Amino acid sequence: MPESTDISAENQADSIPPAPEAASAAAKASEDALAAARAEAAANHDRYLRLAADMENLRRRTVKDKDELRQFAAGKVLEDMLPALDNLALGLAATKAPNADLKGLASGVEMVLQQLKSAMASHGLKEINPAGQLFDPHQHEAISHAPSADVKAEHVLTVVRTGYSLNGRLLRPASVVVSSGPAKEGKH
Repeated sequence: MPESTDISAENQADSIPPAPEAASAAAKASEDALAAARAEAAANHDRYLRLAADMENLRRRTVKDKDELRQFAAGKVLEDMLPALDNLALGLAATKAPNADLKGLASGVEMVLQQLKSAMASHGLKEINPAGQLFDPHQHEAISHAPSADVKAEHVLTVVRTGYSLNGRLLRPASVVVSSGPAKEGKH
């Protein structure tokens, strides 16, 4: 029987409530941890709202900048072409003069053409004029074949329309007539 009293004494010791000071300290620590977690959650939520607002502002600014870029992207190109436009107007006025010189007018138009080409080239436009070169289906558009004793087969015989590329990207292929080589003699 003495053993049973020892067991019940142990059970009684386990069921004794902790001292009020220890319970108060544990509750205070729990409340402090909860308050710290709530403050951290509030700070994180505030940071999230600020970042979301910043992202929305960035999206709006990007859309606005993209729209402005689209509207004014050609501005520099057009500005560089204005002198050629002015010279064309002067050339047209010269054609209406009573004693217009055809050779002088042709020379003026050639200069304006070179001025336009130069302005466009400064912005990355490159002419594709493949006369005499090997036909390239990636750069040229064959509109016909024709025999030629002077130009090798599958080489460009005539450029009908000049092609253009912009910074390496094909804008318009050159329209060409491709040589089929020397004419074949018919059977007798």
